[in-house]
Amino acid sequence: MNTITDTPGTGAAQRIAPVIEQFLGGPPPVRLRMWDGSETGPKGAPTVHVRSRRALRRLLWQPGELGLAEAYITGDIDIADDLADGLRAMRRASREQGLGLPRPGLADRLRAAGTALRLGAVGPRPPVPAARAGLSGALHSKARDRAAISHHYDLSNAFYSLLLDGTMAYSCGYWTGFGPDYGPADAQRDKLELICRKLGLTAGARLLDIGCGWGSLTLHAAGSHGVRVTAVTLAGEQAAYVRAQVEERGLQDLVEVHNCDYRDVPGLPGFQGAYDAVSTVEMGEHVGDAEYPAFTALLHSVLRPQGRALVQQMSRGSTAPGGGAFIESYIAPDMHMRPLGETVGLLEGAGLEVRDVESMREHYVLTVEAWHRTLEERWSEFVALVGEETARVWRLYLVGGALAFEERRMGVDQILSVRPDEEGAVGMPATRHDWYAGLGAAAGQGSAGPAMAGQRPGAVL
Repeated sequence: MNTITDTPGTGAAQRIAPVIEQFLGGPPPVRLRMWDGSETGPKGAPTVHVRSRRALRRLLWQPGELGLAEAYITGDIDIADDLADGLRAMRRASREQGLGLPRPGLADRLRAAGTALRLGAVGPRPPVPAARAGLSGALHSKARDRAAISHHYDLSNAFYSLLLDGTMAYSCGYWTGFGPDYGPADAQRDKLELICRKLGLTAGARLLDIGCGWGSLTLHAAGSHGVRVTAVTLAGEQAAYVRAQVEERGLQDLVEVHNCDYRDVPGLPGFQGAYDAVSTVEMGEHVGDAEYPAFTALLHSVLRPQGRALVQQMSRGSTAPGGGAFIESYIAPDMHMRPLGETVGLLEGAGLEVRDVESMREHYVLTVEAWHRTLEERWSEFVALVGEETARVWRLYLVGGALAFEERRMGVDQILSVRPDEEGAVGMPATRHDWYAGLGAAAGQGSAGPAMAGQRPGAVL
């Protein structure tokens, strides 16, 4: 793909194009439209609209992914076409041309600064968007972890009620069907039921739900199966919501909710250990690398012999970062993802026997795309609730997240493990048949599910 410059004269686009080529190591895979109306770049490619000189100033001060993200968040740059299609096309073109994010050296910076000076774009560092996390203290100390969780999950219950479906499940759904009579709430209910089946939950069983979120699994296990649940969350807004739901549904005799760190679980009032099951649904990413062995040891210690643990957790590819500067600065500060095999090894190292691993990567594409549709359809409501910048943070997060799962840079898996008894018995069923039999039947969809292989996830909806 060759750069095509079709605006005559020496507009901002023509003056900045050589600098961009120097930074990227080749011609840009997008078409640029600058604040003065000048354009350059390949025809037919996604168009990036640089709306102000401040966008260049941001990139001078913060080159790379974070600077680009912040320029988008503040509206200094925009993609004229669909953001998802634009990012997908840009990544494809970058792979084909072997381009990378800017990693400028001193000479590149000086050259860029000279161009920016001539364009009137030099000045003090632009203010950081208010939505950016500002954490302090020792990494994964209890105080810092509470602040990190609060940054994301305490945005407000009103925000998440607007974004999520009626289950309030903020994790990957399990899509057993598709079509007009099957939607995100059905996929979440199927996921919750699948977890209960994998854990072998029956009336009277004791479940420890670590990182319970807004209580989707806690409420399903107690309300549908009569399970006694100890629910733990570090987010104050979540704890308040779950307690209100427990009272509204009359589940006070089955559910107790604790707003605390997972490390404080053994010290909870009335804590006895010896749970029949423990679950942690997309909470392990927040634990930290150095702290994860102690976390898996906790999972082992709270279970009775033959008790089961289910970890639903995101992973990264062996050569993929799995997060990145934008995610870590604006969405999930201090999060850590590892390849799936490493997590399995850590569970085994804690004395648990891993019995089943199920990838749900394509299911997350469907889930995130559903959240993104809601965001776009109710955009004005989100902006009124949290402001334009935060809404744009979430648009970039959801679009980029769906693309990361689609391209296998990130994954998500359900890992079922058991604490064997002294004789090595685990009490597991001989087959997995009962886990899936009739799953999704309540929605009239059967269990065949969408044919995900060989097509772009989301096309079935």
